Amino acid sequence: MYSPAQHPATKAYQQIDTRSRIEDASPHRLIQLMMERALAKIGLARTQLAEGKIAEKGNNISDAISIINGLQASLNHKADQRMSENFDALYAYMMRRLLEANLQNDDSILDEVAGLLRELKEAWDAIADEVEA
Repeated sequence: MYSPAQHPATKAYQQIDTRSRIEDASPHRLIQLMMERALAKIGLARTQLAEGKIAEKGNNISDAISIINGLQASLNHKADQRMSENFDALYAYMMRRLLEANLQNDDSILDEVAGLLRELKEAWDAIADEVEA
């Protein structure tokens, strides 16, 4: 069955909306958007795993790994080297665990990584006012 979400105009609008949010975003907001997107990809992967859609699950896990890799690459090691090293290790751990989840079709690992990323995002969201000031 065809849904409005599959309509080419809807997809084009969503791409323009996303592009606009990214172009207008502060660096802090960009990190928030990346975290939101990674969480969404992990959520999709969990649903697809439950539905037996293994290829789609793998694609979404791969996307989540790429996004987390982007978060890792955006770390500023000059600002606080010790903290950035801790985040670097956390991001590496998340990517490794996502790879394991993909290979083992293990929802509990996906849940673990989503939980870690959710906690990190909540902390990141909490400092938004300080960063903007």
